Amino acid sequence: MHAPARPYRSVLYIPGSKERALEKARDLACDAIIFDLEDAVAVEEKVNARALLAQTLTSADYGARARIVRVNGLDSDWGRDDLVAFAAAIKAGAKVDAVLIPKVSKAADLDAVAELIPAVPLWAMMETALGMLNAAEIAAHPRLQGMVMGTNDLAKELGSRFRPDRLAMQAGLGLCLLAARAHGRIIVDGVYNAFKDEDGLRAECDQGRDMGFDGKTLIHPAQLDTANAAFAPSEAEIDLARRQIAAFDEAQRQGQGVAVVDGKIVENLHIVTARQILAKAEAIAAMGM
Repeated sequence: MHAPARPYRSVLYIPGSKERALEKARDLACDAIIFDLEDAVAVEEKVNARALLAQTLTSADYGARARIVRVNGLDSDWGRDDLVAFAAAIKAGAKVDAVLIPKVSKAADLDAVAELIPAVPLWAMMETALGMLNAAEIAAHPRLQGMVMGTNDLAKELGSRFRPDRLAMQAGLGLCLLAARAHGRIIVDGVYNAFKDEDGLRAECDQGRDMGFDGKTLIHPAQLDTANAAFAPSEAEIDLARRQIAAFDEAQRQGQGVAVVDGKIVENLHIVTARQILAKAEAIAAMGM
């Protein structure tokens, strides 16, 4: 089961406390925005950021971009108040597409949140060793819509070193991908910290796309173009998908169950993928970015 066609190529973190950043994000070429009340907000700004973000999402127009609010954890001094405030704000007209919960380690973590904010889909930050081991039960939660890899926190827990091939991350990334796909959830890759290293970002985006992620979380607008390009279907992929569908349709008209395109067998499973590619391309075009 694959994730929906709506694009999540580029998912940009924006601090919920920065009014100027919130304004600029309305014009950025990202598919989704994570409005962050957690790591990106200093302790003394937590309460003000919550009020500012609730007001902003009630009045500002972010177009077709998905609006995801990352709240503080329920084990913090601010998490419960974040959820209560945004439950009220959504009732009052705030436009929130999902609430992102930090450090989800088991499905019960989502149960506690679901009781406090009943009207919006939940996303889970996958950033703990226990979360990796419980990825399947987390992905199966009925309120869950998406998963976000928190590779920085995971690396801290593992005590791993950075490697361009992300060898230490492979087990966790793979477990979460399998869980997300088994339950039809959106899943986006972790951040690339060196925001001025375009070649490194491109390589990591390509790796994530090859693995099957829907997109990548980003920490700087300079990273948007690279992620958007990497996670969009290429012209060659779109052309092949169209030719596969046409050839398979013709084969079926002739009473055959398979077709041949570019010397390779095309079966129904390839057509499912081809249609997903075209649907994603259409969804990206509809974003107008």
